[in-house]
Amino acid sequence: MKRITFTLLACFCAATLFAQTGKVLDNVSLPSKLLKSERKFAIYLPPDYATSERSYPVLYLLHGAGDNHTGWVQFGEVLNIADKAIREGTATPMIIVMPDADTGRRGYFNDVKGDWPYEDFFFQELMPFVEKKYRIKGEKRYRAIAGLSMGGGGSFMYALHHPELFSSACPLSASTGPITLEDAKKNLLRNNPDVQDTVVANYYSRHSALALVNNMPDAQKKAVRWFIDCGDDDFLFEGNSLVHIAMRKKEIPHEFRIRDGAHNWTYWRQSLPVVLEFVSQAFHQY
Repeated sequence: MKRITFTLLACFCAATLFAQTGKVLDNVSLPSKLLKSERKFAIYLPPDYATSERSYPVLYLLHGAGDNHTGWVQFGEVLNIADKAIREGTATPMIIVMPDADTGRRGYFNDVKGDWPYEDFFFQELMPFVEKKYRIKGEKRYRAIAGLSMGGGGSFMYALHHPELFSSACPLSASTGPITLEDAKKNLLRNNPDVQDTVVANYYSRHSALALVNNMPDAQKKAVRWFIDCGDDDFLFEGNSLVHIAMRKKEIPHEFRIRDGAHNWTYWRQSLPVVLEFVSQAFHQY
């Protein structure tokens, strides 16, 4: 009888553990003085968040153009994928923050006119807010960033601008920014016909992954662990490949993956488990 009771208890505990799931809140917000608006974000809390008192590493996960903070929740299936990775031990329990970069104006960067400082908002308001409100470890080694398409571009720029803040960066099918200075000028002239050449040059040096990689100081080459992933049928394949080549020439350690696939959610849902495993390696001090 004791053996049967023990077996039943073990099965019950295993079933309870298996049934534990994380939680996604997709309608939370914070007030932004910089953007003069209420800014929404979604957040994934790991399965044991409610029952523990410990703090967790954090992954900032950025959406692409046309989506908002719910993109990774609705289409990326972040809840199921993160729960599965944590349950199987390929990813450590972590908090995942998904900000909205579609409301008001689209994009993760400060507007060239200076009247929409989204990047400033991200670092000066969003990060401090969530890392104080939730039990997040506020150290570089426990912080990572990833994103797809436009969010992949945000991942590139944020980690290149602030290598002191992120242990890992995972741009997926990323918009890598203008490849040449002339490309930057064409892009800016569409909405800013009177843009000055100095503004163009400054924008290019700050928002081109190629320019940032080529100008990276030697001391920063190993500051961030890089995982770059892009489909072989993706229209952004060229920019990602050129960044990979530039990183090779500069001897910047990175992982570069080209898989069969295009610019779609089928591809990114397959990327996310790999991203979670990759950033967990840094969280665990590989």
